Amino acid sequence: MKEKEVFHINGYLGLVLAILFVIFGGWLIWQGSVGDHIVSVLLGGVLIIVAGFAASSLTIVGPNEARVLTFFGKYIGTIRDSGLFMTVPLTNKSAISLRVRNFNSAILKVNDLRGNPVEIAAVIVFKVVDTSMALFAVDDYEQFVEIQSESAVRHVASEYPYDTAEDDEKVTLRSNPTEVSDRLTEELQDRLNVAGVEIVETRLTHLAYATEIASAMLQRQQSSAILSARKVIVEGAVSITEETIKRLEKDTGMQLSDDKKLQLINNMMVTIISERGTQPIVNTSKVE
Repeated sequence: MKEKEVFHINGYLGLVLAILFVIFGGWLIWQGSVGDHIVSVLLGGVLIIVAGFAASSLTIVGPNEARVLTFFGKYIGTIRDSGLFMTVPLTNKSAISLRVRNFNSAILKVNDLRGNPVEIAAVIVFKVVDTSMALFAVDDYEQFVEIQSESAVRHVASEYPYDTAEDDEKVTLRSNPTEVSDRLTEELQDRLNVAGVEIVETRLTHLAYATEIASAMLQRQQSSAILSARKVIVEGAVSITEETIKRLEKDTGMQLSDDKKLQLINNMMVTIISERGTQPIVNTSKVE
């Protein structure tokens, strides 16, 4: 079932025509009763009945709203234009909103790609693009969107790890929210095509490790950060030490023995890398 446009005309024009039909029908009935012309009376009655049917088909459509018409249980079309319209009489006119809507999914506990339990939630922005499918293809399209959204969030969360300890190019839930949101939008759109709904945007609103492993994962993250920082410090200390030895030999002409170089390297490395402040020691031994 696909949406189609139904016959409709300007409601003000239709209302004026209906009033003229009533007036003309009343005049025919009066003329027929005075002149004893039964045909005029019947014709006038028919015009009044037609005007009544036409007036009953008047419908008001608000901005960003549509009216879905069914004629004795059969879908005949949709009115998307806003305003007052006269359409097919004896039809059921169901209103459906075309506005952009959103809702926050519940916080779900799911397992990521590595089996770690995480808590995740998302905001879903959607709108109806096919009114016939939204009303007739599913039972309740708004509830359908909510249920399918939770299912899609669970499925997408299980496709990625929460985080990665290595500096690789893998997509993770924490580090790549845009890629994850795009994947969620694609997954949801595939599920909601049957309901005539278009996903405008999805965004993760909550992401965290589950409480039972949050403490352990925090320690792992802290350890990883400390190791990365230590690596940078050590590389910097080695560079500074090498530069110091080269400057001493170049500026002073001093040629340090291997033992002196080793001692200098050890002292500088301890001084730079140590977390606590080092205590200076003055060498007072005699120089022979």
